[in-house]
Amino acid sequence: MKEYKVLTQRDKFWGGQFDPAKLEAAMNSFAAEGWTVISVATASVIALGGERDEIIIILEREK
Repeated sequence: MKEYKVLTQRDKFWGGQFDPAKLEAAMNSFAAEGWTVISVATASVIALGGERDEIIIILEREK
């Protein structure tokens, strides 16, 4: 059986602001726990001041 995790820019480790270094640290941390990236996408979300793109990362691992 597999389990999945969905990461977005709204997750706590960004601290409210996207940072590639934080993304790298988070991805390495999840990889150490056995998670593998299976998909990356962007989605348009409505925010103050208009629309913006948000990164969505889907992770998978054996349960």
